[in-house]
Amino acid sequence: MFLKKSVSNGKVFLSFVQGYRINGKVKHKTIEKIGYLDELKKIYDDPIAHFKSVAEERNLSAPTERTIEVAINQRLTDNTSSRKNLGYAIPKRIYSLLGINTFLQNKQKHLNIEYNLNSIFGLLIYNRFLFPSSKKKAFDKRDFFFESYDFSIDDLYRSLDYFARYSEHLQKHLHEKVCEIIGRDGKLGYYDVTNYYFEIPYNDADEYDDNGVLVKKGFRKKGPSKEHRPDPIVQMGLLMDSNGIPMAFNTFSGGESEKTSLLPIIRRVKKDYGMERIITVADRGLNTSDNTAFLAGINDDNSKGHDGYIYGQSVLSADKEFKAWVINPDGYIHTKETDKNGEEVIFIHKSRVYAKTIQLENQQGKRTLKMIIYQKQMAYYSEKYAEKQKKERALVLAKAKDLIANPGKYTRATSIGAAGYIKNIKFVKETGEIPDGIKLSLNLEKITEEEKYDGYYSIVTSEKNLSDREIRDIYKGLWEIEESFKIIKSEFRARPVYLRTETHINAHFLICFVSLLILRILEYKLDKKYSVNKIRESLIRYSCSHLDQNYYLFDYRDEILQSLEKVFDIDLGSKIMTTSEIKKILQYHK
Repeated sequence: MFLKKSVSNGKVFLSFVQGYRINGKVKHKTIEKIGYLDELKKIYDDPIAHFKSVAEERNLSAPTERTIEVAINQRLTDNTSSRKNLGYAIPKRIYSLLGINTFLQNKQKHLNIEYNLNSIFGLLIYNRFLFPSSKKKAFDKRDFFFESYDFSIDDLYRSLDYFARYSEHLQKHLHEKVCEIIGRDGKLGYYDVTNYYFEIPYNDADEYDDNGVLVKKGFRKKGPSKEHRPDPIVQMGLLMDSNGIPMAFNTFSGGESEKTSLLPIIRRVKKDYGMERIITVADRGLNTSDNTAFLAGINDDNSKGHDGYIYGQSVLSADKEFKAWVINPDGYIHTKETDKNGEEVIFIHKSRVYAKTIQLENQQGKRTLKMIIYQKQMAYYSEKYAEKQKKERALVLAKAKDLIANPGKYTRATSIGAAGYIKNIKFVKETGEIPDGIKLSLNLEKITEEEKYDGYYSIVTSEKNLSDREIRDIYKGLWEIEESFKIIKSEFRARPVYLRTETHINAHFLICFVSLLILRILEYKLDKKYSVNKIRESLIRYSCSHLDQNYYLFDYRDEILQSLEKVFDIDLGSKIMTTSEIKKILQYHK
């Protein structure tokens, strides 16, 4: 900045001016108008000397302003894309905090391969986190990040075998790092299962030995799809802690029952993570005799030798004694509470400790062994839940009535839900169509029976000392795992899966698991102020365009980026950055 003297209306006018260049030519920009020299002489003995001194002082006190020269008539070359993303610097920092780079580098020391496992895994994580796509598209978009990726697409696919091999070791490593970074309450483990479809026509074949003995079941198999699709599926079980942060996952064939998936992951987590006792929280689909017996045994005392469980319990599918106890008004307590909106609500509940007889398999696989378990059973009633059930049933019954009137419109696949309320319904095995000439009618007895239990829900637990409210509140934490599955499926677009081999599929789910873990830690560090969608949107939009030489122009800033600056002690507010400044942001070491 300097003092400029110009003539206006025959008089000398003073102003502060800043110089800059465009296409090599010097231009001037007026920073501040001061006034006419003759008027200023009435105030200052020597106005020119005074304001030259002011300009010098301002130049010394002001931060040094860097400028770049840009030719405004530059043209783009064909097939040019100069955009790059820097939002991935945030998941990369958590990636480093979790020591994933060190873990993979240590594994690679024992391998005779030329490509960098950590470099490939990092690309797949950042791409899944921000721009979820196939592995091929992730490779094609690698130049969108400020990284040097020196590997081929074949190297990328080969690396998936190693990622699958190290999956359980990496899960254990990540657990230890989570305990260091934010701590973890390992006493509660929330578990649920979902499945992912493959757009292929046939199941994977089972493998048999020369004697015809089954060696290995096919991995991608048709089963009870959560999305009611006819395609083959693979199932994923996910275990989370009480903060909603993933602990471990497992995968299993689409043809297997999800009910048998719980015990293997609990055994592994207890052994590998060194946990003495874990209370598993799961929905009613995992509430089986085998799971209950394994976790808590007889549980007639409070011995520390037991693990524990908190399960949802279907009232409709329970035995007669339990149903009668639930709908009997005796014993219900009305407790006033304040909900999350600050409104007063009534919690209607009752509980009991009950000696329940369950049946287990003998050595021949028949359920002839009887065992008495002691569990606390809690039932509660909600008017809102009753209204919800009535509305949902009304929609299904409307569909059932239309099916009865127009059976030719429906097949086995399209009649899901409604068929359960129709008597005498059948389907042609080959086509799934409803055969002509059968008499269909509503199952009024079933409808009446269901209506008796509208609004009632039950939770059962081995933890007999927990209050009814504690049981309910702990169980409510399952919504976090349901949301996590939605994130994996919707935000991370984990399905359909386009990989073929079991090892590559397992590597794919490991990438989804690690991406989810990083996202949940980021959400935790931001005090859960922002939705997952908003966090990802902000990081996706924190991108830049190449200006000239090693300069990049940034064009996005929001509240989330400002919060991230405070959390990670970095500056994301510069409009123009050099490559070296960008690398400083990326070269984070804990």
